[in-house]
Amino acid sequence: MSMKVFRSLSDIPAGFGPTVVAIGNFDGVHRGHRAIIGNVRACAQRLGAKSVALTFDPHPVRVLRPEQAPRLITPLPQRLELLAATGLDATVVIPFTEEFSKLSARDFAEQVLSRALHAIEVHEGDNFRFGHNATAGTPELIELGRGLGFRVEAHTAIHIRRLTVSSSEIRRRVAAGDMATARALLGRPYSIHSTQARGRGIGTRLTVPTINLAAYSELVPADGVYITQLHVGSTESAPNGQLFNGVTNAGVRPTFGEPSYAIETYLLNFREIDLTPETPLELCFLKRLRGEKKFATPEELKAQIMKDVSKAQRYFRLLK
Repeated sequence: MSMKVFRSLSDIPAGFGPTVVAIGNFDGVHRGHRAIIGNVRACAQRLGAKSVALTFDPHPVRVLRPEQAPRLITPLPQRLELLAATGLDATVVIPFTEEFSKLSARDFAEQVLSRALHAIEVHEGDNFRFGHNATAGTPELIELGRGLGFRVEAHTAIHIRRLTVSSSEIRRRVAAGDMATARALLGRPYSIHSTQARGRGIGTRLTVPTINLAAYSELVPADGVYITQLHVGSTESAPNGQLFNGVTNAGVRPTFGEPSYAIETYLLNFREIDLTPETPLELCFLKRLRGEKKFATPEELKAQIMKDVSKAQRYFRLLK
């Protein structure tokens, strides 16, 4: 059964419930998030209830403190695909507005958890804050739950490699190019979803072994050269795309005149494929080979690329 997605509280059917609810931004749907969701699903099954994730779009910080807003690990479409893969019955996406941010803790508990979702149990991280100006936390939610008929369970963060698994820690690791640690915390390689760059004379076939991604406004790794895998035309919902091993340069390409940021991938096992500007692409970052560097001549750059390709080919041979 596929996960239902409700894009507002008014979309939730009147008879929906009872529910066991996980609340959070779920950016990255990382190992910590999935541990909470696993508990929610188990409790819902035991109680004969529906398992539900309650999330927000845009990220609350983008509304409340836009200058501090993080770049997302997983924009909403990817977040929903990853949440669906956990086996949840439904996800509710609340449009986060300035007006919604002024809802009191009591009104949030009454209107959202009790009235709309008929929650009998609520799960969240132990640092969860809610209500106007984030004045309430777990103790207040437990107290409100007693009056409204739902139980509250707060989950402590999990730790991997002596690091707290959190979206902010994953963002730091990706921004530093530490893809191995990011992968350990996420439970999968870090990836970005995009399409190919437009305006480069692109037809309906890819006939050269390099591909540039379209401009991407969310989280990208530190400038440098990476071993990658490119999924062409495949998503969680349509897995029958094609897979290419690659070497990717993410950065400003300083060897060639005026710096301009690009994410350009050289495909190792290239073959011509049908490709349009709308074809979905997922680029998975597996390992950072080196930082980006300006070379004296294009020939020096080409020689370095061949070394990078050799290292990547060895990596994929060992992977087998």
